[in-house]
Amino acid sequence: MTEMVYGTAPMRAGEPVLPRWWRTVDKWTMSAILMLFGVGLLLGLAASPPLAARNGLGSFHYVERQLFFGGLAIVTMLLTSMMSPALVRRLAVLGFIAAFISLALLPFFGTDFGKGAVRWYSFGFASVQPSEFLKPVFVVFAGWLMAASQEVGGPPGKSFSFLLVCTIVGLLAMQPDFGQAALTMFAWGVMYFVAGAPIVLLLCIAGGVVGFGFFAYGASEHFARRIDGFLNPEIDPRTQLGYATNAIQEGGFFGVGVGEGQVKWSLPDAHTDFIIAVAAEEYGLVLVLFIILLYTVVVVRSLFRLMRERDPFIRLAGTGLVCMFGVQAMINMGVAVRLLPAKGMTLPFVSYGGSSLIAGGIAVGMLLAFTRTRPQGEIADVFQRRGH
Repeated sequence: MTEMVYGTAPMRAGEPVLPRWWRTVDKWTMSAILMLFGVGLLLGLAASPPLAARNGLGSFHYVERQLFFGGLAIVTMLLTSMMSPALVRRLAVLGFIAAFISLALLPFFGTDFGKGAVRWYSFGFASVQPSEFLKPVFVVFAGWLMAASQEVGGPPGKSFSFLLVCTIVGLLAMQPDFGQAALTMFAWGVMYFVAGAPIVLLLCIAGGVVGFGFFAYGASEHFARRIDGFLNPEIDPRTQLGYATNAIQEGGFFGVGVGEGQVKWSLPDAHTDFIIAVAAEEYGLVLVLFIILLYTVVVVRSLFRLMRERDPFIRLAGTGLVCMFGVQAMINMGVAVRLLPAKGMTLPFVSYGGSSLIAGGIAVGMLLAFTRTRPQGEIADVFQRRGH
């Protein structure tokens, strides 16, 4: 009956890798990602020249770097999407170990680039933000642990994943990077809910998160300053939020015109955290709605394809990846319109940033690998595999 409703993709004996990949991959999701990257380059042409001029660089220095790192991200995404779920899982476990060690060593070898948060390793010619790479591999690793806990005689994977996410959140809070910590906890919570966690336990965890927020407000001046700025009814027009709010208001429905925006000359992060403000000012609400539509396509298409999946690991890991992707976009845009406190989070595939682009390519590549159409077999086969 399931096959009649959802359909299957029977394997063709001897079919080459590329034709099989093209036949089974979600082309709508892949197209939406490519269009988001194209929009990012378009906005980079508008937002980055003022920053390049201030730093004494060529006008299109940051656009060229975004094109380079974005090209690497797209290639990484395509190669990862061709992998089997088992291979993705193995590589994610190895990647998690490496990223976790890198995150733990940040207080000793990392740098803050004058932003007050030690989040990067600087290599002179480039910098790397370990938390960007940790998120997708942790989600896949946690999905594997939760799926293994559902097997007969399986390990306590849910408990182990909870200890891991608490450790990661603690390391991120030390930087401090409360935005990435909240996003990681959210992705884990979604997977835990899909895995069948009781509502009472989820409410207890949510209460713990709220309690941690009050503690962080009293213990971290960085966190308290951002919360106070968000709760203040008056917006200081000389702050980044003030400039972004004014730019969005000036843009209206159709924008002030290509190249006519002024916010890029005032915002130091116009090409990263507040790039949606540049889009709203120069191209108006029309482009903003188009960007939101592209993210919606990725999230909705992926969730519908994951609903057909019988393998618990694929379903859990894929759900965590797509929810993390969608919520990160919501957080970035929510900060720009002052619905959320400032968090220093990029807009996936649109904002400038090598770590963000490549890590996003890995995450979406994993998601495409999990959502490829594949034979589901009989439901009895799933239980038979669990028995072994």
